[in-house]
Amino acid sequence: MNQMIGHDEPWREWRDAMAGPRMHHAWLLTGKSGLGKMHFALAAARELVAAAGVHQPAGDHPDIHILTHLPKDEKEERKKADGKPFELKRNISVAQIRAMQQRLNTRPTLGDRRAIIIDPADDMEKGASNALLKSLEEPPQGTFFLLVAHRPARLLPTIRSRCRTLRFPIVGDDQMAMLLSREVPEADRAALDAAIAAANGSPGAALDFIVRDLGPLNAIMQRIARNGDPDFTLRGQLADAIGTRPDRARLQAALDLARAVIGGMAQECAGDQIPAMAEAHAQLVTLTGQASTYNFDAGLLVMEIGSLLASAAPPRERAHA
Repeated sequence: MNQMIGHDEPWREWRDAMAGPRMHHAWLLTGKSGLGKMHFALAAARELVAAAGVHQPAGDHPDIHILTHLPKDEKEERKKADGKPFELKRNISVAQIRAMQQRLNTRPTLGDRRAIIIDPADDMEKGASNALLKSLEEPPQGTFFLLVAHRPARLLPTIRSRCRTLRFPIVGDDQMAMLLSREVPEADRAALDAAIAAANGSPGAALDFIVRDLGPLNAIMQRIARNGDPDFTLRGQLADAIGTRPDRARLQAALDLARAVIGGMAQECAGDQIPAMAEAHAQLVTLTGQASTYNFDAGLLVMEIGSLLASAAPPRERAHA
């Protein structure tokens, strides 16, 4: 997204803090995935480390260090170097945190401030979280941490307690429609409306919906959740639509979409359907968390998504869900 929306209040809080007598050393940027928190973190970090009268590079900045998912292994590293799609590790490791801490023994390069961005901080492995806590408890002079978190509850309470929280709100449908029309002008109205409904206030999710062509997935999921799937035909169609070898990102998008389908239906369903929908949604949330940690057979995972959607259908349609 060339221009972020919904960031006015976070920028006001950040700049008010920068103008104050003492800037807090650790910030927790929270909100659902796709709200542009990492984009904000990079721009805010550049403002933070800029020294008056010192030229600031347009590209990578020597005083801004980013910790995120690395390529899965040497093979994936080579794919990255060749500009090919590559698979990422599931977690941010303790080795990455310790390497960052070694850097903190030196002075910043261009000024007297340094920024450490961790994205997503809620994907740190346990050892990494414990190691980071030591730096948050005794931060070096001039070092500031920006932790991007989609699910802050997964962070250690002691990490959360040492950070000032900066919350990013979801985006309204009207703003979303304007953004999508600007970013993907070739998309038709039906695709835009489906993306907005499925994204539930997340511009990144809406753009991903269109770019990944999730419209067919959305249509099948809607049919399963509304009508059930007694003969497993729709679940077979869902598996075909996702693909025989979907990558982690596509599976994650499918899980997010399934939750959005249930959430959207819950707003219009009869009262007696709510318990089944709530249970299906809760299990999809659990499955989403497990999918980011464990290796699942893609085919079985897709069938599980379909079965949870079918379990939310009206009682008369739930046969074999």
